[in-house]
Amino acid sequence: MYRSLLLAAGMCLLAAAPGPSAFARPGRQAPAEPVRVVVVANFETGADKGDAPGEFQDWVEREHLDEAVPVRGTSDGVRRNAQGLYGIVLRHGTTDLVAFVLDPRFDFRHTYWLFTGISGVDPRAASVGSAAWARWVIDGDELREIDDRTVPAGWPYGLWAIGASRPGQLPDNPNHFGSVTDVAESSKAFRLNGKLEHWAYEMTKDVAIPDDPELKRRRAAWTGFPQAQRPPFVLEGETLGARRYWHGEARTRWAEDWTKLWTRGQGLFVMTNMESQTNQEAMIALGKEGLVDTDRILVLRTASNFSEPPPGLAVTASIGDEAPGQRAAFDSNQRVGAPVIHELLAHWDRYKDAIPGN
Repeated sequence: MYRSLLLAAGMCLLAAAPGPSAFARPGRQAPAEPVRVVVVANFETGADKGDAPGEFQDWVEREHLDEAVPVRGTSDGVRRNAQGLYGIVLRHGTTDLVAFVLDPRFDFRHTYWLFTGISGVDPRAASVGSAAWARWVIDGDELREIDDRTVPAGWPYGLWAIGASRPGQLPDNPNHFGSVTDVAESSKAFRLNGKLEHWAYEMTKDVAIPDDPELKRRRAAWTGFPQAQRPPFVLEGETLGARRYWHGEARTRWAEDWTKLWTRGQGLFVMTNMESQTNQEAMIALGKEGLVDTDRILVLRTASNFSEPPPGLAVTASIGDEAPGQRAAFDSNQRVGAPVIHELLAHWDRYKDAIPGN
């Protein structure tokens, strides 16, 4: 309901948005500036540069996003560099995103978007510090829920799709409970441009991600989980967003099943976070208004912690212990995403009208 209300408010803003001349000087109508590439982060722990990094700081410092551009409706505006890369932190969530897209000074019809962020990772899929390019964004929010201690015999957990009768089933009409803005293509799974995603993966699959001695020490606890014991690497895999912070083997199993269910067996659950589903739903709504091209969206999530504890450790003992992996995830996010950004900017004459991978 919270997300639906935000999106409804955003769509009202679309209808009431000022015309192109609203920010121009009297008697003049400034042409909208085509925006080539935008990097989107979800939070920054302090300043945008010069202190301990959050999701945005490595992008600001390494990509020289030195120019601050005020944007009405956002707390801190956006940043950009001389090569045409823009960056924004969604400190107010998708309302900042909508405010940026509605600013008549900018034209986003050919813009490439890189949605970034740190995540929990399934230890069956990858290790902390790894980076995953998503082919699908999965919505893990609206569903039916009962206490797992009261589930009927044979049920794996007390979570299942609205409109279905038990876990593991799709509703008869998978689209029947989409949001108020009618943006859901299959209610719970948003498919990205797979050709663009794979192009980005192929470009970055061999990027060397630095390892960390503390992460290496901790990986030793993951006996029986070969992917979790690998040094950080780049892979393809889905991101599941849910506003609740869940943790543990049982919920990881649900996330794996939920991803397979809504992608009809095509998706692989890798990353869990709290924003991807909301961001993607907002972008689809903006795309339906012709303001952005949803075929130009990339989602890159990096692992700051595992979604469950290692064997033999109590589930509560590993909740919130993200500090060693967060810095690695901040670093690998920019390190893996940068080659794609640089290629798009360097050859904009080619990619403005022809999406790579197609």
